[in-house]
Amino acid sequence: MKELQLIKKAALAGGGVLKAKFGKVGYRLKGRANLLTEADLASQARVIGLIKAAFPDDGFMAEESAPTESPNGRLWIIDPLDGTTNYAHGFPAAAVSIGFAEKGVVKAGGVYDPFRDELFLAKKGGGATLNGRRLKVSKVPSVDKALLVTGFPYDRAEKADFYCGFFAEFMRLSHDVRRMGVASLDMCWAAAGRTDGYWEFGLKPWDVAAGKVIVEEAGGLVTDFSGRPWRTDALMGSQTLAANPRLHARMLAVIRRRLKG
Repeated sequence: MKELQLIKKAALAGGGVLKAKFGKVGYRLKGRANLLTEADLASQARVIGLIKAAFPDDGFMAEESAPTESPNGRLWIIDPLDGTTNYAHGFPAAAVSIGFAEKGVVKAGGVYDPFRDELFLAKKGGGATLNGRRLKVSKVPSVDKALLVTGFPYDRAEKADFYCGFFAEFMRLSHDVRRMGVASLDMCWAAAGRTDGYWEFGLKPWDVAAGKVIVEEAGGLVTDFSGRPWRTDALMGSQTLAANPRLHARMLAVIRRRLKG
């Protein structure tokens, strides 16, 4: 698949930019807790430049620029620096995330962690890999045996009590809950079985497009908090639950109970 090979090339190139600029850039604020660095922009320019050279007529949805559409139904969904807050503070947890969708279906994705030199790749129907090794979600069947991961969206200050209510509920029920601050890697680590399940509110398509196909091709499920797939591109990531099939059902029950209050 040409697109998957391009994802690999572009993710590694973007990751190279992140490594070269780490610890050398400042930041500005797009919102109270939404940071932007020179590395975001440089990585995005590198990634999009490589893709445009190969597929000049395709559309793009990237975090740091306005979306472009294409009549051919092909769309590249890009986060050039997932984990900007970590990166800006010198905390080495960040990634480049690239998803490829055709007619609304994510067909391939890649996430590159430049600090661990780990490249997660997947294509629909072709399995998921980490540095060439096949991935499989964990077999943990229940929340009480699980290590979970979550994150908090940019409105965390305004809705801290709401989000922390879910965190506290899962903390009481599970072995523990982690928070890395890199949604794409949170999904990939669930795909790799390093964690068992992941939930988060308020993400964007570029946070989850690549992770979605990686989790699914590793045998997991990705849905919203009603248990259904995202219905439109715009809703992709607004509610995210990713886990192995048995645990997914049990986490979904906890979340729905909490939402009903």
